[in-house]
Amino acid sequence: MKDVSAEGPPRGANPSPRGAAQRREPQAWGDHFRTVYGRFLEVLVSALMIVLFAEVTLGVVFRAIGASLIWYDEIASVLLAWLTFYGAALGSVKRAHIGCPELVQAMPWRARRIMNIVAQLLVIGFFVLLGCVGVSIMPVLATDALVSVPEIPMSVVQSVIPISSALIVVAEAMHLVDLIRERAAPVATGGLALSEGLH
Repeated sequence: MKDVSAEGPPRGANPSPRGAAQRREPQAWGDHFRTVYGRFLEVLVSALMIVLFAEVTLGVVFRAIGASLIWYDEIASVLLAWLTFYGAALGSVKRAHIGCPELVQAMPWRARRIMNIVAQLLVIGFFVLLGCVGVSIMPVLATDALVSVPEIPMSVVQSVIPISSALIVVAEAMHLVDLIRERAAPVATGGLALSEGLH
C-alpha cells in the first residue's frame, strides 16, 4: 500500500501555514493601526465637542447675568471650525461620508475598482495640495491674532487646515491600500470612503 504521507503536500499547496500567516500580518497591522488611529480621532473630536459645549454654555450663563464675555463668540467659531475639519478626518477613517455611489456600483467590479482607485488618488492629491497651501500661509498669518483674544495668533487658528489635511490623507491612504489589495468583489458594507461619496 502506497504511503501518501511520505510524498508531502500536494503540488502547489503551501507546505506550512507560515506563508499564509506572513500574508495576513500586514493586513492585521493595518487593521490595528486603523483602529488606534480612529480612536485617537474620536478622542480628539469628543474633546472638541465637550470644550465647545462648555464654552458656549459659559457664554450663555454670563450673558444671562449681564456680564457677557467678549471672547466667547469668536472662540466658539474657531472651535466649530476645528470640530468640522477634524470631524471630516474621523469621517474618512470611519468611511462615513455621505454620497450617492449608485452609478459606480452599477459598473462591473473591475471598472468600479479602477474608478475608486482613481477617485481616491484625486482625493489624496486634493488634500495634499490643501495641506501645502495651509502650510504656506502660516508665515503670512503669524502677525495677525484674534480680535477678542490677541494672545492667540491666527497661525494657530488656521493650523487646523494643514493638520486636518494630513490626517485625512493618512485615512484615505489606508483605504487606497485596501482598494489596491482587493482581488475580488468585496462584500457590501454600510460605510463609504470619501472618494466613493463623490460619485
